[in-house]
Parts: sequence; structure tokens; C-alpha cells
Amino acid sequence: MRIVLVGPPGAGKGTQAAFLAKNLDIPHISTGDLFRANISKGTELGLKAKAFMDAGDLVPDEVTIGMAKDRMEQPDAVNGFLLDGFPRNVAQAEALDEALKADGMQLDAVLDLEVPEDEVVKRIAGRRVCRADSAHVFHVTYNAPKTEGVCDVCGGELFQRPDDSEETVRRRLEVYHKQTEPIIDYYRAQGLVATISALGKVDEVTARAMEALKK
Repeated sequence: MRIVLVGPPGAGKGTQAAFLAKNLDIPHISTGDLFRANISKGTELGLKAKAFMDAGDLVPDEVTIGMAKDRMEQPDAVNGFLLDGFPRNVAQAEALDEALKADGMQLDAVLDLEVPEDEVVKRIAGRRVCRADSAHVFHVTYNAPKTEGVCDVCGGELFQRPDDSEETVRRRLEVYHKQTEPIIDYYRAQGLVATISALGKVDEVTARAMEALKK
């Protein structure tokens, strides 16, 4: 299956992508991983992306699309893939369709993870990270430390990252609504979209997604 996973920040796309890819036995392709892999390998596209990123500019669509196309042509993606974080806008969605069409392929489904905006803010703004080890992550509501502000694992100070502040989260949501959300209507016109609630336990959301894909 060839699937696109879409949803606002905080919807749990990365978590669901990992579980779904494993269940479907297809590679999970995320934009972040694409950038890191190409930059670390020093590929032509990676060097181009790094130049834009170092200058504080957005990486152009054609560079991102080139990376995604290269990754989708790898042997492990012959039987399908799950795209997470790409496409981010309608122009990228159109380019993806063209790239797949050129290879005689097309998308099978677009999973839209739906989460109320207030829940997104609650999920992200409530995160607290250990200053001593960023792998230790807590949440003021869903995974509160035994002692407020103190890491249960190593005793380090817990803090809120600047990009997790409510103000920043709401700005990220504005960008999502303006740039990425329109791809849902684009794909809905093709009859590809399955919208599922991303509320509840991880395995419950995964079960909903798998059921939606069967249909």
C-alpha cells in the first residue's frame, strides 16, 4: 500500500506511522529522516538542503520532492510506503502524483488524523523535557513526574522547550491550517481520504487506522 499520513502537529503522526508501517510491512518515510539521511551522506540534494537550512531559509519544494522520489524508488519501497510529513502543501501533493504516475503507480489512501485544536495545544504545551537527558520526557497531565519539575529517572531539571510553548504551538497550527490542511480536500476529491479520530490510546488509534485502510 502507498499511504500518506496527515494531521496537525501533536496528532501523533510519528507514533502511528511507526506502528502502521510495521503492521503493513512497508517503510515509514518521514521528511525529517529524509533530510538527515541526505545531509549525513552528503548527497547532492542533501548539500542543497543544508545550504538553505544554514541560511535560515525554507528548503524549496523541488529539493524535498527529489529526496522523497529517490527514497520511494529504493528496493524496500517496491510494495509500498507510508509518507509522514510529506507532502506538506498542494504543490507537493501534485508533484507526488506526477512522480508516481510516471512510474505507473498511485496512492492507495490518505489517513487524516483528526484532533481538536485545544487537545493539540494541551498535548504539546504540557511536555516537559529533562535538561540532563532529553530522552526523558514527561507530561504535566498524561505522564506527570512524581515531583514537579524533577526527572523521575535521573533527578535532572524538567523544562518546557521554547518550541513547545502555547504561543509557538498555535503559530504552528496556523501554518498547518494554511499550508497543509488544503491537501486533505485535494485528496478527498480523488476519493482517497479516510479521517479517523486520533484521541485515545495509541493502540486504539492504530486499530481505527487499520480498519479504515481495509475499507
